[in-house]
Amino acid sequence: MRLIIITHPQFIAHEASAIETLLRHGTWAVHLRKPDATAEQMAHLIEAIPQEWHARLVLHDHLTLAQRYSLKGVHLNRRNPEAPEGHRGSTSCSTHSLPELAERLPGMDYCFLSPIFNSISKEGYGAAFSASSLLAAKAQGLIGPKVFALGGVSMELLDRVSSYGFGGAALLGDVWQRAGTADFEDYVEQLVAKAESL
Repeated sequence: MRLIIITHPQFIAHEASAIETLLRHGTWAVHLRKPDATAEQMAHLIEAIPQEWHARLVLHDHLTLAQRYSLKGVHLNRRNPEAPEGHRGSTSCSTHSLPELAERLPGMDYCFLSPIFNSISKEGYGAAFSASSLLAAKAQGLIGPKVFALGGVSMELLDRVSSYGFGGAALLGDVWQRAGTADFEDYVEQLVAKAESL
């Protein structure tokens, strides 16, 4: 199973170092999502991450920076519904229902489907899918290698994510609650090992 980590929406201390740790230990990609950041602030964060990891970074805003820094790709959203002209990297998007996933997936390299579980970072943001609906979507071939589970995903829930047929998981709250702690690197190692075993 592949892992994507989505950044905290606000800038946090030692963030570039934490992102480097995540990528060095085998996280498939890190999505840089800072809705309120300026292009200059985003460029500063990218430049603080060693260049060897740039090919595994994906942008949610200021998408033209992806080409300037040779990043992995762009993630489309309401603020940025289309990839920049001439974009050559990966293109992904978020979806919030099975019909929306069916509509968007064919034109994307991969999609997020959320919220799968109760959110860790957004209070009151609960799971939107039953286990039976996810298993039915798996049986129909809708949930598969190009679909990442998002929303409340933690290391402890990766087994369930795998059982629903997702090709990967996208984590946010579970990771950034631990960033900056003494055992962060150990946690990342365990997280990646768990994903690789599924």
